[in-house]
Amino acid sequence: MPNTAKPANDADKPPAYWRAESVAPLWRILAASGYGLWTWLGLALVLGLYPAGRSGTLLPLCVGTVLVSIGLLVACLPWRGASGWYGWHPRRDSRPTGAALLALATFLPMLAVAGLARGDNIFWATRLAGAVLALCSLASLAYTGYRFRRQLSPASQRASASLPLSRLVFAGYAGGLWLWLCTLAEGELVAPRGLSPWILLLLTLALLLGLLEGQAWQALAKLGAHGNASLEHALQPARFVAALFTFVFPCIALLLARQDGVDLAAAAVAVPSCLLGKWLERYLYESLLLRGPAG
Repeated sequence: MPNTAKPANDADKPPAYWRAESVAPLWRILAASGYGLWTWLGLALVLGLYPAGRSGTLLPLCVGTVLVSIGLLVACLPWRGASGWYGWHPRRDSRPTGAALLALATFLPMLAVAGLARGDNIFWATRLAGAVLALCSLASLAYTGYRFRRQLSPASQRASASLPLSRLVFAGYAGGLWLWLCTLAEGELVAPRGLSPWILLLLTLALLLGLLEGQAWQALAKLGAHGNASLEHALQPARFVAALFTFVFPCIALLLARQDGVDLAAAAVAVPSCLLGKWLERYLYESLLLRGPAG
């Protein structure tokens, strides 16, 4: 999460600060989807539901690694005002923060799964590594969510009470879409009817995420964090566009997945649409939340 100060002081930050912080929601969205992908993969390995062999296991592992590592790469870049990685600036700070250490620790079970993946993935050590990967991913998601709230003012903390749960639900939703895409790309799913439980689960997560987002915006409106009621009204069209990309297009793609010949194309549309929409929604929401209550 971003290394921000109290919102009361953030309102006085120069424009360059806000330009730098605007990058953070994007890599946090990508990282959350990567952890969600690792969580689903780990759970599938534990339950013996992912007999995709070595190549089929390495693909989601590699995709998740790229998504989780983007924030670290951005923090290591030499450009001025680069955002921190869970409060850690690798080019300036010698010791990582607790959140950064937890994120780095998650790479260990990922490497273990990559080294142990074989055949039907029923070896006990593979399942154990998958369980640790899922637990570490969930722990990192939960910890960074609560860490973000602790950096807010007391009033903003009350308004953002659903943020940690919303982050976990989004990770499950976006990570599930990623795993769906990776599995289709490997050619492992050949029976559209067998997708019904998975599609129903992702649709349920999308519904739950939408409810949590609506609750968060209602709490923000009561807080009056923007200090100008007309500003929130002006964001309504952008929020509508974000909802289209986050929920409507991916859910239509999920429903079309039962049609032979369009499943891979539907998944390829659903994943970037979800990420784009969620980044837009988080950017709008956090830009108001971090300003704090109007004085």
